[in-house]
Amino acid sequence: MFEDFSLASNFGIFAAAAAAVWIAGTRIARYADSIAEKTGIGRELLGILLLGGVTSLPEMAVASTASLAGHPALSVNDLLGSAAINVVIIALADAAIGRDAITSVLASPGVLLQGVLGILLLALVVGATMSIDVPLFGASAWTWLLLCAYGCSVWVIAKSHSQRAWKPVGRVHEQSSPAAADQHDPLGKLAGKTTVAAAVVLAAGFFLAKTGEAIAEQTGLGTSFVGAVLLAASTSLPELSTVLAAVRLKRYEMAVADVFGTNLFNVTILFAVDLLYDGPPVLREVGPFAGFGALLAIVLTSLYLVGMLERRDRTVARMGYDSLAVLGVYFAGIVVLWTLR
Repeated sequence: MFEDFSLASNFGIFAAAAAAVWIAGTRIARYADSIAEKTGIGRELLGILLLGGVTSLPEMAVASTASLAGHPALSVNDLLGSAAINVVIIALADAAIGRDAITSVLASPGVLLQGVLGILLLALVVGATMSIDVPLFGASAWTWLLLCAYGCSVWVIAKSHSQRAWKPVGRVHEQSSPAAADQHDPLGKLAGKTTVAAAVVLAAGFFLAKTGEAIAEQTGLGTSFVGAVLLAASTSLPELSTVLAAVRLKRYEMAVADVFGTNLFNVTILFAVDLLYDGPPVLREVGPFAGFGALLAIVLTSLYLVGMLERRDRTVARMGYDSLAVLGVYFAGIVVLWTLR
C-alpha cells in the first residue's frame, strides 16, 4: 500500500506518526510519575515495568508488522538499533541537566543492575548471530533462552528493589519537584490515561513500520540500515520524550531505568519476531550487521556503567565525559554499520 505513495508522502506520514509517538510518550512519563507517587512503587522499578514496556510499543508494532510481511532484518535491526539509540538518549538527558553529569546524581544499585542485565541479554544476541540455532516450539532455542533470561532479570531486579544488598556512600537524592496536575487524579483515571497514550504509541508504531519499509525500498538504502538507524530513531521517540520529561521532573533514576528497562524488553521482542516470521530462526538470517548492532549497544551501556561507578562530576559542553564518549562511539558505530549494510 505505502509503496504506491510518493517518497515525500511516506516521509510526511512517517513524520506525523513520529510526532504522535513523541506527544504520547511525554504524557506517559508524567502519568508514570503520578502512579509512582500514589502506589509507592520505586521509580526505577516502575521504569522497567511500566515505562520500559509502554515505550517499547512502537518496536513491538514495527517488529510484528515487518515479520509478518517477511522482513526479519527490518525487525531485528530496528530492535538492536533502538537499543543503541536509547543509550544515546541518556547523553541528551545529561545535556538537559547541564550543571551536573547525570551519572554523578544517579547512584542507584537497581539501575546499575538493569544495565548489567541488559548487557547479558545483548551478549546472548551476539552469540545467537554467530552460532548454530535450531527451531523449538515455533521459535528457536536462542530466542527461548532470551525470553527466560528476561523473566529471570525482572525477578532479580524486583528482588533487589525490596532487599538492597548495598547502598552507595554519599548518595545524591533526587530533588523534589512541583506536583503535576495529574497527581490529583485517582489511580483508575491515571491508568486509563496511560492506556490511551499507550494505544496512540502502538497505532503510530504501525505507520512507522509500514512507511519505513516503503522508504527503505524507494531510497535503496536497504532494510538493514533503515531499520538500524531511521526506524530505530523514530521508535525511540517515546524513550526520548519520557526520559526528558522525567529529567524535567528531576526523576533521574526513573529516566535511566526507562532506557535500560526498554532495552531489556526490546531484546525480548526478538522472541515474538521469531514466532511471527515464517522461515528459519531470525537471528541466523540477519548475520554480522545485527551482531555488530548488539555489540554497539553493549559498549555504549558499559560506558555509562563505568560512569555510574565512578560518579565523577566533570562536564564538557554541558555533558559528562561518559556522555561525550557515548556520542563519539555511537557515530563511529553508525559509520561501521553503513559499511556492513
